[in-house]
Amino acid sequence: MKRVEAIVSPEKLQDVKNALVEIGATGMTLEDVRGFGRQKGQTSTYRGISYTVEFLTKKRLVLVVSEERLNLILETIATAAATGTIGDGKIFVSSVDEVVRIRTGETGETAL
Repeated sequence: MKRVEAIVSPEKLQDVKNALVEIGATGMTLEDVRGFGRQKGQTSTYRGISYTVEFLTKKRLVLVVSEERLNLILETIATAAATGTIGDGKIFVSSVDEVVRIRTGETGETAL
């Protein structure tokens, strides 16, 4: 099993969620996060005054998926989140050793 963490722009969140639901993905968690990448924030102007927003608002989706579905999930997120501009986001993949569904006690992929 793999844990997929996708950091995406808030504007693309609904597109990513809809694309994931369309391919049958279930059980995702959403968090509001802030951070910066290579762009080191963003400079904006409001009423003639320039200011720098050091930490940009992003959304983090977390899913745990089977290894067989991993590539499909990654391609779906990357396609739905892409705008071709700086700040589109990143996807991180890590291994998951075990999953337990608290309500039933099921373990492994059946608990997903």
